[in-house]
Amino acid sequence: MNHSYPIYTVSTECQDCYKCVRHCPVKAIKVEDGRATVIPELCVACGRCVEICPSKAKKVRDDQGRAENLLTQTDPVYVSLAPSWVSEFQGICAGRMIAALKLLGFAEISETALGAQAVTAETAKLLRNTEHGAVMSSACPVTVDYIRRYLPEFTGAITGLFSPALSHAKMLKDKYGNNIKVVFIGPCIAKKNEADRHPELLSMALTFTELRNWLKNKNIDLYKLEVDENSRFVPDQADEGAMYPIEGGMIRTLEIEPELENVHFAALTGLENIGQALRGLRPQDVKETVFIECLACYGGCVHGPCTQHASPGLLERLRIVKGCKIPEKIPVRALPVKIDDTINEERVEEEFISLQAVKQALRSIGKMNADDELNCGGCGYDTCQNFARALIMKKGEPSMCVSYLRKQAQKKANALLRCIPSGVVIADKNLNVIECNRRFAELFGETTLLAFDARPGLAGADLKRLVPFAGLFENSLATGRDIKRDSYRLDNRLFNITIFSIEATEVVGAVIADVTSAELKREQIAKRARDVIDKNLATVQDIACKLGEHMAETEILLRSIANDYADDKLLDDMKKEKMTGEA
Repeated sequence: MNHSYPIYTVSTECQDCYKCVRHCPVKAIKVEDGRATVIPELCVACGRCVEICPSKAKKVRDDQGRAENLLTQTDPVYVSLAPSWVSEFQGICAGRMIAALKLLGFAEISETALGAQAVTAETAKLLRNTEHGAVMSSACPVTVDYIRRYLPEFTGAITGLFSPALSHAKMLKDKYGNNIKVVFIGPCIAKKNEADRHPELLSMALTFTELRNWLKNKNIDLYKLEVDENSRFVPDQADEGAMYPIEGGMIRTLEIEPELENVHFAALTGLENIGQALRGLRPQDVKETVFIECLACYGGCVHGPCTQHASPGLLERLRIVKGCKIPEKIPVRALPVKIDDTINEERVEEEFISLQAVKQALRSIGKMNADDELNCGGCGYDTCQNFARALIMKKGEPSMCVSYLRKQAQKKANALLRCIPSGVVIADKNLNVIECNRRFAELFGETTLLAFDARPGLAGADLKRLVPFAGLFENSLATGRDIKRDSYRLDNRLFNITIFSIEATEVVGAVIADVTSAELKREQIAKRARDVIDKNLATVQDIACKLGEHMAETEILLRSIANDYADDKLLDDMKKEKMTGEA
């Protein structure tokens, strides 16, 4: 568990589903002991794993405590509020939002869209001086990291500009003093990475989810706050920059520039779409001037990983459009600070893996030839060979392969069925055999055994025609209870039968053992035991008789001795009395 990175896994809640592996566009997931964790050096913080995790084991680092601590310090703290708040907090006017944030302790509230307007102005200058080639937006930190790492040949095509959030933070510090602190609030997890990399501009980044929790903890109800007519965004209200959160929004702010008629515009949302558009393409192959607006989230920031999606995506986009004021021409605005940035590639080097190593890894999961490679995607990888590479790189485990697990389970079941000395049969609710072992066939005659040899397992055979006690199976299916019969007599044989429910009313199984010889041996042993007991009893009785006679003789002897002793004592006493009288 890595709480320092914006996304981490609560391992005890991870449920072995591998859904995050399937949906991660860069496969930045490592599975160990059945638990899926994020690999920070490969991750671009798109937040897809957080959104789709069914058990909510993927978490976003909570920075609310740090923000509360920041507010206790002496320096004033300003909010850079992402323009997508209009869609996320529908029905809330600017005055209420500003009032709520000030109740939390923030000094002033400003719109990140002001930084977006500065980025648009600088991008327009760049495009006017570009004769040909692709120019890519730097507004989305996820796509910037994606291109730097996975399409590094296009790193030079990214505009060398800060994102709107960093540009806005720099503008606020220039206007209100370098000592102020700036906290970004928006729908994006990757902004936490931006804040971590540029603490001199952004003290931290909070998500809309964190803001909602904070307001709830402080019992602040946005819908019940009184509107303060004097509450205003500082230093000014944004105009066209508020279009940035939707797909094509940045392009919309550039298209009103009259000097960009010869520029082609393309909006790409979703990392898969960006990869599909650029992979296999060389920057020098683009002969026209093309501006590409790149956003990681489908539809734009309004559909970011930390938004509620409480309404259809179209309505989310419409709220942005309706709340945005776009001038006919971008006004000339003096940009007080430079927002230039240096963006370097951070290529993720692919580990060289030989074909022989891949084949060996495939064999370890039972893929002996091409026909065994199902490419089902259950493991999270699109092909078995890519999964094999993940195994080699210690990013996956054999247990992730569903077909491998099934085959392993089948082999173990077959081994048990083959080796167990009792007959085993499994049947469905119609009493058709699903599976049985050879011993079962041997118990019920030569015909059944021949049928088994012709079709091992007897799948589909009518159990009622194989055994005369099918009624026990029907009873178990009807009641869902286990049934046990010891020494069930069938002709000259005795069976121990245990019938058990596998799926209530659907599938039933039985273990049947021929105990005829065991019962005969048991009776023989019992007879011998009874003989021994009788002999022992006779001996004991004989001993008892002899002991009785001996005791009687002993008693007579002892009584005789006792009587003689008593008579002698009486005579002595009489003599003593006579001698005393004479004296």
